[in-house]
Amino acid sequence: MEPLDENLKHLMKELGTAINDTLSNSDRISEAIAKIRSSGYDVFLVLEATIGFNRRLDTVADEPAESAGIDGEAELNITSQDVKFLKSLKISIDDRDVN
Repeated sequence: MEPLDENLKHLMKELGTAINDTLSNSDRISEAIAKIRSSGYDVFLVLEATIGFNRRLDTVADEPAESAGIDGEAELNITSQDVKFLKSLKISIDDRDVN
């Protein structure tokens, strides 16, 4: 695991602040908490977020997800993280297609 550079640390802190501000300013969350309090309960809200980062290697943001193979059929590059995500949605995939 490579160490985080200062720019990424700053961006991660900015993301955390944005998430916190969004939750703090949410009318729906405030209303739900107020209803619980009016029912005689104290509310303690603790949220955990898992955020992953992968460094892109020489990729262009506009690069298409599919490309044509030698035989003219479309190729789809799927990573092991893609497979985990699809499995969490109960979608199975042939492991031979995973890069």
